[in-house]
Parts: sequence; structure tokens; C-alpha cells
Amino acid sequence: MSTPPRAGRAHRLFPAEPRVREVAADLYGEVADASIISPHGHVDPRILADDIPFADPTELFITHDHYVTRLLHSAGVSLEDLGLDPAHTVDPRQPWRTLAAHWHRFAGTASGYWLTDELESLFGVTEELSPENADAVYDRISSALRTDGFRPRALFRRFRIEVLATTDDPLDDLSVHARLAADPSFTGRVVPTFRPDAYLDPEASGFADRIERLLDATGRSATFDGYLGALEDRRGFFVDHGAVSADHGVLKPFTVDLDAAAADRLFAGALAGGLSDAEARLFRGHMLFQMARMSTQDGLVMTLHPGVRRNHHRPTSEVFGPDTGHDIPVRTEYTENLRPLLEAFGAVPGFHLVLFTVDETVFSREIAPLAGFYPSVYIGAPWWFLDAPDAMRRWRSAITETAGFYRSSGFIDDTRAFLSIPARHDASRRVDAGVLARLVEEGRVSAPTARRIMRDLVDAIPREVFKL
Repeated sequence: MSTPPRAGRAHRLFPAEPRVREVAADLYGEVADASIISPHGHVDPRILADDIPFADPTELFITHDHYVTRLLHSAGVSLEDLGLDPAHTVDPRQPWRTLAAHWHRFAGTASGYWLTDELESLFGVTEELSPENADAVYDRISSALRTDGFRPRALFRRFRIEVLATTDDPLDDLSVHARLAADPSFTGRVVPTFRPDAYLDPEASGFADRIERLLDATGRSATFDGYLGALEDRRGFFVDHGAVSADHGVLKPFTVDLDAAAADRLFAGALAGGLSDAEARLFRGHMLFQMARMSTQDGLVMTLHPGVRRNHHRPTSEVFGPDTGHDIPVRTEYTENLRPLLEAFGAVPGFHLVLFTVDETVFSREIAPLAGFYPSVYIGAPWWFLDAPDAMRRWRSAITETAGFYRSSGFIDDTRAFLSIPARHDASRRVDAGVLARLVEEGRVSAPTARRIMRDLVDAIPREVFKL
């Protein structure tokens, strides 16, 4: 039996079977050059507003990508040596050499795939990184970064990014977004996202001080009604600045509808720092319920990103801060936790609720059935530890037979690493092309319908879900 040729760059991530691969390549061709819609991410908008050249390859590929730093840390590399400690200066060439020395560890990982794609497509680096070529590759990238074609705005255009959402504190003045919107030389659309987690969790560090600043900024009273009004005011400010969604990164998606007296009592206790663990849980659950209520009124899409134990390793958090690679997934339950919220708002016209998870067991057991009934519920794309090729295939298999393609959200890159955006979206398109090709070859979806779905997955679907 002859062995099919190994897939080159053109056929990356397509099925190995020759006929299915051919169909996948045809479907991928429908969207290979389509614009990118990125409705949830963490890129700092200042890089586009100021258009300052990227400093060096380490800043681009390592420092801001905790997928990379966490895997290097697991191999015994100090985060300090990777430049993550602002109090400790390192030669940026050294972390790059470290990445090159550990390049083999990234084989088969999603981050390894993205890095390879970025190095090849942007910088023409086709050889694998190694200690022997680390400095030469570093110099090649550094030279490119000094050219106008690699400034952030030029890359934004090159990547064909049509919409890019950031993630922002409720008290952010959004002046950077205002600058971009008023700048005639910048034609992209960059929108803020309302992220109120630290203002809803009474156990969050500095909660009382944060609420005091919220109330002062809005002129609201220090009552529960005043607190709700202050949040509504800030949501309105975000809407006025182009926001389309409010994002919630909770540990558990527990919701509860409390009566006014209970809410008043818990709010007073939260400000005084006197809530028990059980009371804090009730307060968080009630505030998630209130966020849904507000979304039915102001139209912001509500996205839920639960199930991650943030800052799992306290010593690392204390030295290097959050988002440095030490967050770990936990089990997630949606059906009972969301029932109060969905009974109240699940059928309200115009309410959109996008459910993400890093617990794969939830896709077919809970999220797809919920999205298959409630018109408000959409299935969030594979997120964080699951935004990898095999996991994306499993996700499609888990949800499609129950809810189809049109109850999903479109791809979400969820990244701080600006250069990885096109690589991540391209990987998703290739995986979806492979899934659809298999369905076509099995006689389960017609070729014309598959082509339509392929186009809709990268355009019409995210526009509908995120009201773009």
C-alpha cells in the first residue's frame, strides 16, 4: 500500500486521507483570504494607537504569550530568566536562545504550531529553531521589525483584521479607543469589552476600594441600588465607545436571583469585608444574574469564561503577577448553575449568552443541548487549553450533531500575542474545512451547503453572535 505524501504547509491540519484532504483544501480556499473578525481578545490597543515598532523577537513571541512561558517553565526555566520580572532586566536575546534550546518540546503543541506558522509566513524562517541558528534567526526578525511593514498598523492591515475586541476595566476612560476611532489614518475597528469580574467578587483583592472608586466616578450612592446603577452607567459608557460584549471570567457559573433585602445585606457585608464563603458565593451568583439582566437592556453580548483556577501557584503570582501561565482548569457545570438565569432571560429577544469552557465533557452533555433549546445561548469556540487542532475537532464532533454549526460563536483567538492572531484563525479555518470535508465525503452534508457553512463560520456567524 502506498503512503500518501506528507502534508506540506498548503495542507497543514487537513485530513490524511487523499480524497478528504482534497475536499478540505477546496473548502479552505473559500475562506483562506477572508477578513478576520476577532470579537474577544487581550491585545493592548495602545500598540495600534501609538504604532510604536515592536522592540525585539522576545517581546513578540515569548514575553506576552503564556502558552510559551508556561511550557518553558515546566522544563525548569525560570520566569525571571524569560524577562517576566519587571524588577529584573535580562538581555532579550537570552530568552530567545532559551526558546531555541527547548524548541523540540513544542512539537505537537498548539503553541508550537502557531509559532512555526508565524515564523514561516511572516519572516520566511523555514528551518527549525536550534541553539546553532538562534542568533541568526533573532537578527533576521529584528531586522524586519525595524521596517515600516512590521509596525503594528501595517500588520493589522496585512492580517486583514476587520474587527478586534480588547478587554478593559470598567473604569477605563477608553481614551485609547477614542483616539483610534477619531484617527482618519486608521481604518480598522477596535472595540472595548466590559470586564467587571473584580467589581463583582467580594473576595477579590481590593474589592471595597474598587467599589468606592466606581461609586465616586458615577456619583452613585453606597447602596446596592446605587452600585447597580453605577455598573449600568459604566456599561452605557462602553456601549457609547463601541463595545459589543461584556465578558465574565468566573470560577463557577453559579447564578441566583435574590430578593432586595438579601442583596442589600450582602452588599453591605461585602463592603465591610465580613461575608462568609457561602455569602460571597451568593453575592457573586446574584451579580452574574444581574449582569444578564443588564445585557437584556443595553444589548451587550454576555460571554462566560468559567472553570479556571487563577494563579494556582501563589509564589509565582506574588512575584510575577497574573497571566503568567499558572492558571489551571477545573470541572464546570452549567445546567443547574445557569437555570435561574436562563429561566428569567433565556428566551428574551435580543439577549445573547456565549458559553465557553475548558472542560471538554461539558460540550456535548450541557452546552450543546442548552444552545439547542434556548435562543439566547451560543456555544463558545474552544478556549485556552482547548484552542488546539485536535481539541477543535473534538469540539465540532461533540456539538454539531446536537446543535449544528449555526449555534456556535465563530472562532475566538483570546490572545495577547498580536502576531499569533492570523495563525490561530487560520488553524481554525483549516480544522473546520477538514471536519466539513469528512461530512461531505460521508454524504452527510452537500458540497454547496458545506461551502456556505465554511464562509459563514468566519463571517456571518460571528457577526450575528456578537451583533456586529
